[in-house]
Amino acid sequence: MATREPSKFDVAAIQHAVFGQFRGLNPNDPSSWPLLPRALLCLTLMAAIVVGLWFAWLVDSDEELQREQKKEIELRADYSKKLAEAVNLDALKKQREQVLQYVTQLEKQLPSKAEMDALLSDINQAGLGRSLSFELFRPGQVSVREYYAELPIALRVTGRFHDVGAFAADVANLSRIVTLNNLAVTPNKDGSLVMDATAKTFRYLDSDEVAAQRKAKGAQKK
Repeated sequence: MATREPSKFDVAAIQHAVFGQFRGLNPNDPSSWPLLPRALLCLTLMAAIVVGLWFAWLVDSDEELQREQKKEIELRADYSKKLAEAVNLDALKKQREQVLQYVTQLEKQLPSKAEMDALLSDINQAGLGRSLSFELFRPGQVSVREYYAELPIALRVTGRFHDVGAFAADVANLSRIVTLNNLAVTPNKDGSLVMDATAKTFRYLDSDEVAAQRKAKGAQKK
């Protein structure tokens, strides 16, 4: 009885047939390529797209992770701050009351617009009471700030050394806030002194001035 010999594959012929499909390919017309090159090209494109999308997703995820980590740090800091405030709430309330009392005391030292003339008279009387001679007493232009108004007064007084010093002390001890700025003291030939200074007084704003300030601030924001 005859036996059938097993078939043998011609490896060289298969390799020649496979590599032959990659010869003479037109890169401008992939649709005309044989099946194997086209399939390999499709797989390559799919792999490139998947890899590109993967890396794009990783980049976005990394940025989002960094944002969330930064947000976590901010939230932890905010939590720690609020926790400390909650623990020290009673102390903060007492401190706030002290600050309000201090502000109230300072406000009481600020004259109103109607009291400014009396304050100017007090400054003048403080100099005359020390036997000083006023060569200049000229109120300047009122400068309106956010919560108060400031009035500069140009001063020039002549007198003895101790009287000039006592006048400066009297001005500092007035019931209303008055400061002496830009002091310049020069001697006269007769031994007396000439003091040039700018006295600054402050007053609180009345309701109309406060409304005007708020209106001006609102206009600046717009």
